[in-house]
Amino acid sequence: MKKAFKIMTVAFAMSIMLTSCFSYTSVVGKGAQGNAQVTKWNHYVIGGLAPVGVSDSKQMADGAENYTVFTRQSFVNGLIAAITFSIYTPTTTTVTK
Repeated sequence: MKKAFKIMTVAFAMSIMLTSCFSYTSVVGKGAQGNAQVTKWNHYVIGGLAPVGVSDSKQMADGAENYTVFTRQSFVNGLIAAITFSIYTPTTTTVTK
């Protein structure tokens, strides 16, 4: 029994440590021409399958023709997802103009 518990504990710890944060970048036009940034959270439920409130990068760019969109699941986003057992799974979007 102790051996099975030990194996389960190690498997659980490895599954937590082997998870990763993701990120992707989209370049619109020529990309960011300055350093002005706008950051908003995106809200998803059920492990990210159902969007509840997703930011609009075009609106965040405020009419700019050249900007870069960086969407990621940060450590804080992942921590919140882990605490809620992925019922609530946020991401962060940053638009640089």
